[in-house]
Amino acid sequence: MKRIKRMHRSRKALSGASQWIIDYGLPFLVLLVITWVFAARVTDPKDPKHGREGFVGVYKAFTLIDPPQHFWLWAASILGWLIVPAIIGGFAGHVITARIESASQLSSSYLYRRRTLVDRLRPPGKIALLSEYINKSMPDQHFVDVFVRIAHRNYWELAQDHWEIMVSDTMSTVEFAELDRHESLRRAEDQNRVTASLAAVFGFCAVCEAQ
Repeated sequence: MKRIKRMHRSRKALSGASQWIIDYGLPFLVLLVITWVFAARVTDPKDPKHGREGFVGVYKAFTLIDPPQHFWLWAASILGWLIVPAIIGGFAGHVITARIESASQLSSSYLYRRRTLVDRLRPPGKIALLSEYINKSMPDQHFVDVFVRIAHRNYWELAQDHWEIMVSDTMSTVEFAELDRHESLRRAEDQNRVTASLAAVFGFCAVCEAQ
């Protein structure tokens, strides 16, 4: 469960369109599959009132070829008539808007950078575990020491949770929007190690204060 939560927070390194697919596209797909399966199961091909068979009948109701005859076909019809066009249009509008904004706001330091196909397809990494910074370097060791021992009273689980929230929220800011998924995660972690270390020396954690 903790691994899934960390992966979900790490999605903030993705572009807005990719985050939209994970946050809204996948849940909608699950809803569509459930509706489709239940509608197909309750549609009786031998019932003359329905006059259709399983998934074929659901497809016809979904695409508005045939009128729906029961609750699940009505649900599939509504999904096909209202939600699907709205989501497709919203997604297309988001992608176009994001591309226009990125083209007009891209920093000069990122001009002409070449991204290979592997870079584009490679999934983002996960937010680092605090244990990964132990014995890595003196600054990293110091960060873990003060962030866990002082700011969170040796409560490792709480410290890890707040660390992931800090990195995830940082990647959501405008300053990181122009970075690719890997650079965004790396810089967010670097920035938060420095800022969190300075605050943790005095027993302060921004997430603790906010919550």
